[in-house]
Amino acid sequence: MKNLKYKILFFMVLANTILFAQENRPFPRVEEMHNRKWQFLVEKAQLSAREVEIVQPIFMEYEKSVWSFHAKNIDFLKSVKNQKNDVTINYTEINDQYAEMELTQAQLFKSYHLKLKKVLSPETLFKYYKAEREFKRNLLQNLPERPLRRKHFEKQGLN
Repeated sequence: MKNLKYKILFFMVLANTILFAQENRPFPRVEEMHNRKWQFLVEKAQLSAREVEIVQPIFMEYEKSVWSFHAKNIDFLKSVKNQKNDVTINYTEINDQYAEMELTQAQLFKSYHLKLKKVLSPETLFKYYKAEREFKRNLLQNLPERPLRRKHFEKQGLN
């Protein structure tokens, strides 16, 4: 009987730990973000069932390419941040790389735009882009309110 009580207690503690860990994850997974954004766009842009079917693969391809692009550039940005004071920093190379990153991101968006332009009416595309901007604005406005994010801002002296 005593052994059963310990087993039950152990499983309760384990379950609470798992639930607590999931709730305090600082940021959602990338797939969750894609799904949240997609649902928001469908609702706000008022896409029809046919438009949803056509646009979703284009949206997912674009989102994955942008996230992949940013992931590749994280190493470069970290290396710039972590350069030691005794090393001569090549600002020309850093600036050129930064400009190249911006151009590549713009090219990704242009490709995305051209694909959407073929399948959505101009009015629907306008609503779609407006919904994307609103999603980003909402996301950015809510980030500092999260406890873990607030600690990060305070540590960086940004709050």
